[in-house]
Amino acid sequence: MSYFRLPAVMRGVCAAAILLLSACAETGQEGERQPVAFTALSGWGPDEAARALPAFLAECRYLGRLPAEATLGPDSGPGAHVGDWLPACQAATAVPAGDGVAAQHFYETWFAPVLVSSSALFTGYYEPEIRGALSRGGIYQTPVYRVPEDLARARATDGRMVSGRWQGGRFVPYWSRAQIDAGALAGRNLELLWVADPADLFFLQIQGSGRVRLPSGQIVRLGFGGKNGQPYVPLGRVLVQKGEMSEDVVSMQSIRAWLTAHPAQARAVMEENPNYVFFNALDDVPATQGAPGAMGVPLEPGRSAAVDRRVIPLGTPVWVETTLPAPANQTWRRLVYAQDIGTDIKGAGRADLFLGWGDEAEQTAGAMRQHGRMIALTPRPVVTRP
Repeated sequence: MSYFRLPAVMRGVCAAAILLLSACAETGQEGERQPVAFTALSGWGPDEAARALPAFLAECRYLGRLPAEATLGPDSGPGAHVGDWLPACQAATAVPAGDGVAAQHFYETWFAPVLVSSSALFTGYYEPEIRGALSRGGIYQTPVYRVPEDLARARATDGRMVSGRWQGGRFVPYWSRAQIDAGALAGRNLELLWVADPADLFFLQIQGSGRVRLPSGQIVRLGFGGKNGQPYVPLGRVLVQKGEMSEDVVSMQSIRAWLTAHPAQARAVMEENPNYVFFNALDDVPATQGAPGAMGVPLEPGRSAAVDRRVIPLGTPVWVETTLPAPANQTWRRLVYAQDIGTDIKGAGRADLFLGWGDEAEQTAGAMRQHGRMIALTPRPVVTRP
């Protein structure tokens, strides 16, 4: 039995890629799945092991509350069930805090590195902060909706679960972005709050969670609640097809700049993407933590990633070797944890890296579309540990 509600999580729908020209391409769907040695992990050592261990302990505290038979990913294979991780979780509690040598020994004892992809595609996502108010007025005219009570899930004839609504005994598509903008949900008391800029809402929906700063300075945290089930149409592709920009300049920043410079056309362009996201208020999440991911664990900047859980079980430590985009152009080698999923994160060679919040995270996530190596650390059966 799975304890993770896949349709109710939309984290970083490959923020860079879907804004640009296409939905996130599958890269290495089957995966290379080649065992490698820890010595093959460029940059691996005591310092990184010590820095990465607290995040593993945090997710272990969550896993410890689940039944051992709960599924985390594929039906079989190392790490597929909660019970596969519990021996390593128990061993991790004995590692002295800050002891890099002991932390490195722990990982190398309890996990086996497996090359998933040597040419993985890494995108990034973040928590935007936008201006908003609890009531409508002044510049705050764009509603942020909670999940409507009539948004339903049903199984299509091909077996897929789809979102929609019941109308006269028939299951029909849910309202599109254009219909919602035109007032399809008005008067139903679904407004969580109101924001100052429709484009802010659009980008908030892409990221799946965010922070709204009220006029008082108070921060309201929002998390993904659901989506209308309509297809996602990348805004970058729309603008290229309209001749508004060329492919080589498309980025999250350039798209946002175009929307700002063309207020009379912005709504119609955004409505060419009929997909719409609804939110929940995260009343109990401190401002110093990321929003909960698919595992229910607060996402940690630079330590959490969204993966395709059909290929990599949730909770898996994943070694990433890539670079950050310009202007940083820095080598990025570290251990992250598969704690989230994204609607369009598909295949063994795909991961969306959670980069935090604030201006720097926004800039990096918006430009992030880098390649590199992805190596999963799979749990060793207790009897085969070295």
